[in-house]
Amino acid sequence: MSLSYDAIIIGSGSNGISAAIYLQQKGLKTAIFEQAATPGGSTRTQELTLPGFKHDVGSAILPMGFGSPFLRSLPLAEHGLEWIFPKIPYAHPFTDGTAHACYTDIKKTATQLGDDEASYIKLFEPLVKDWGKLENDLLGPLGIPQHPFDFIKFGLKALPSAKLLARHYFKNEESRVFFYGSAAHSTLPLNSLASASFGLVLSTMAHKYNWPFPKGGAQNFINSMLSYYTSIGGELHLEKNITQLDELPESKTYLFDLTPKQLLKIKGTDFSSIYRKRMDSFKYGAGVFKVDWALSKPIPFTNEKCRKAGTVHIGFSEEEMENSEQSIHQENMTQTPYVLVAQHSIFDNTRAPEGQHTAWAYCHVPNGNTEDFSKIIEDQIERAAPGFKDCILKKSTMNSVQLHAFNPNIIGGDINGGKQDITQLFTRPIVKLSPYSTPNLKIYICSSSTPPGGGVHGMCGYNAARKVEKDHFQ
Repeated sequence: MSLSYDAIIIGSGSNGISAAIYLQQKGLKTAIFEQAATPGGSTRTQELTLPGFKHDVGSAILPMGFGSPFLRSLPLAEHGLEWIFPKIPYAHPFTDGTAHACYTDIKKTATQLGDDEASYIKLFEPLVKDWGKLENDLLGPLGIPQHPFDFIKFGLKALPSAKLLARHYFKNEESRVFFYGSAAHSTLPLNSLASASFGLVLSTMAHKYNWPFPKGGAQNFINSMLSYYTSIGGELHLEKNITQLDELPESKTYLFDLTPKQLLKIKGTDFSSIYRKRMDSFKYGAGVFKVDWALSKPIPFTNEKCRKAGTVHIGFSEEEMENSEQSIHQENMTQTPYVLVAQHSIFDNTRAPEGQHTAWAYCHVPNGNTEDFSKIIEDQIERAAPGFKDCILKKSTMNSVQLHAFNPNIIGGDINGGKQDITQLFTRPIVKLSPYSTPNLKIYICSSSTPPGGGVHGMCGYNAARKVEKDHFQ
């Protein structure tokens, strides 16, 4: 293969494809090289349990994919993408059978919170109103913000811990636990600095965009991106496991949708010893243990709000959730972990045979853990949905090591491309004016190990591609 390219992208996750699309749109000659037989990274759909039951192996609910400034600009609907919008973005059940629901309507959500109604509106109404000003600053590298006043206002709320923010705004434990549900997506202890930012961003996305997912499976999201990419002249090469740079065709630039650990293994990059040492110190976060179920009927949640929600957060008290998210960083597990549940088939009848259903769930675990936590996950769901276990036809489990094998970017089960604590939130993978560039002027990083980090949004790839364009093609 002796062809010459302007840019070669290694890895076909949403970031790699986004980088390739942007550069191809600019009239450059690009190609994607993917080590797996199926593109998509973590965004893939397979029949993991029984024939006819479609399960998202990795990413399942894609609010950032729908809300991404770059991905919104692409004609993905023309390439087969259809979004499903659940009646309720997410819900959170409690032990007494009640539940709070996050509706797209902020005021409707707030009315459930009693004495905390006004505080909830005060917290989220400005964020939803100003999101258009904030999104590009928050979803890019640290720099001079386009809207500094709005950015600073957000930062004052986002930099504290989820625990501190929740206690400041909410009097009632149920309100604080409700906020914890979205904040815990960070996989950080809830008393960690900046853990509040995840709850703020994800809840804002729910109010502004809902928490939608692709009809037929997350793989269709990737398929639509690749369909558009190839329609404008881009190339895709599958089953190309690259271990050294000279295995690739000649190109003016190379963009790696890989984490630092993987990039450092590529031979021929000519990185300096100092850069290697700094990259080697990059921190990876907690892992996940994931379960998929084929079900005879929908999950029988006691509360109707949970039965109408695309996502359900399970954690029944402040203490339970705080202990759950703290323990995983102490190489330990509680018997009552925070559990994130997605239920696609009640809104998307293409996911399972008629009259039957699927469910998807995970809990956070210590990085690299290989234990089976399916029972304690099922026990947690059973507390909110008595009779759930009787609905199970078959299940498929993946521990953090198996997830790593499925997608080498998931180091030890870390689904965010590296720990997203205060030290690596904007300055990932290392503290550097341009986090996407490397000492080799031809090599760039475009993975979730760069800002803005984890999630299916393509913004890491988009930001990296803009840097490549500026450095080499303007």
